[in-house]
Amino acid sequence: MLEGLSHLGHAWLGFMNVTSIVLGLGGALTGIIVGCLPGLSATLCIALLTTMTIKLPTNDAILILICSYVGTLYGGSRTAILLNIPGTAANAASCADGHALALQGQAGRAIGIATSGAFTGTLFGVICLAAFTPILAEVALSFGAYEFFWLALFGVAMSGTIVGDDPVKGWLMGALGLFVAQVGQEGLYAHDRFTFGWDQLSGGIALIPALVGSFGFAEVLTTLADPVERKLVELRDSVLPRFREVAQYWRTVFRSGVIGVLTGLMPGVGEDAGAWMSYAAAKATTKEKEKFGKGSIDGLMAAETGDMASIPGHIIPCLALGIPGSAPSAVLMAAMIIHGVQPGPMMMITHPQFIYDVVAMTSMATISILIFGLFLVKPLLLVLRIKRTVLMPIIFLLCTVGAFAGASRLFDIYSMLAIGTGAFFLRRRGYQMAPFVLGLVLGGLLDKSLRRGLVLSDGNIAPFFTRPICMGFATVTIFVILLYVPAFKALVQKVTSAIGAQFKALLPRRS
Repeated sequence: MLEGLSHLGHAWLGFMNVTSIVLGLGGALTGIIVGCLPGLSATLCIALLTTMTIKLPTNDAILILICSYVGTLYGGSRTAILLNIPGTAANAASCADGHALALQGQAGRAIGIATSGAFTGTLFGVICLAAFTPILAEVALSFGAYEFFWLALFGVAMSGTIVGDDPVKGWLMGALGLFVAQVGQEGLYAHDRFTFGWDQLSGGIALIPALVGSFGFAEVLTTLADPVERKLVELRDSVLPRFREVAQYWRTVFRSGVIGVLTGLMPGVGEDAGAWMSYAAAKATTKEKEKFGKGSIDGLMAAETGDMASIPGHIIPCLALGIPGSAPSAVLMAAMIIHGVQPGPMMMITHPQFIYDVVAMTSMATISILIFGLFLVKPLLLVLRIKRTVLMPIIFLLCTVGAFAGASRLFDIYSMLAIGTGAFFLRRRGYQMAPFVLGLVLGGLLDKSLRRGLVLSDGNIAPFFTRPICMGFATVTIFVILLYVPAFKALVQKVTSAIGAQFKALLPRRS
């Protein structure tokens, strides 16, 4: 424990300089601005900033990305309150009560409550991040090639639930990502695969053009194809929350923080799940249910605390196991890999200090959103008046420059345009791109682990199923996939209902 505190203190001291503070504040401000623009997302923000930070030192680049991640999800609450349009999917739960308060002339109060919930939720998540990530990473050090294979396969299996309502479409996109990851020279013997005689494909599809195309260029096309008219609510009252008003909801903050972190720990469950589950729990336990949906402070506090607490929750399995739990954390993991940091069980050996650096980065992001959320409200609202016809060409330019900057290859621009155009049409058919990126990121790990395991076992597949950790991962992976088969799901529900009935029968009856 003392060693962990020493690492954490060293991480904080490393960021106590003018450069890091400016980069952290700049990343958070950029994220808030992106979050304030309806239609833009945290995944888009992280993907674009990854290209712009490619030449920076690793810690500075990841600091900007994490601060922008936190800032984007917080900034989305502004549009939810003032426009009744969630800036990101995670802010949808804040629309009903937040916008209702705004229509009652309490827009400032609603923004202040949302800021308080976001700050306390992220802070609670940071504490859990510091406490649980090293423990989980230490346990994961026993992983070998066989366990890494199942870990990667489990991550792809979770792609069916990261975004969207159709798991089959998620798995198809995850499988497509796995296939694209195999294009180019393979990792062990450098043989060309799926290049079709095209020398440019020998280097594979670079991760940055894939990210920028999937989330940047596709978002530009989607936004221009579906313009949205917005009506902004005027801000007349103060945004500074009263301490007593925040303190009286401490139970809501704690409960929503726990729910947010737990939903973040579950791969495939996004930030929006943390918000909605926290909102539902608050509604179930409050004494003022009639106010929910009509301007409830309790409901708004629960929603914003839950979705922000899930951010550190998603980072925990991302760092310790290499399994991102949401679309933004998948892109963040890809950015870490680009910057030479491989998330997963080996991180405690290769980059033991990095986990504590991430804790310090997330803490800095938490402080940044509090500062900007309370003291730069009116200037940030000017962002909502930017026309999309002005904004989208700028984003397209950044996509083009970002795709080219990584390796200075014109082929990467063509890759970005091709992937982005394909992503645009796929998204209109209900196929999301986060599973594709997850499959692309995990494809190399899955391929190498499978082949190394077969080499070690002389072609015998038995160790993939007989080793204890492999058995656990295999069972969970197969079970998760089978849960989406209606007959198997009905059988599981029937069995659990029967067990529940038997358990209730054993309990002593009250007279």
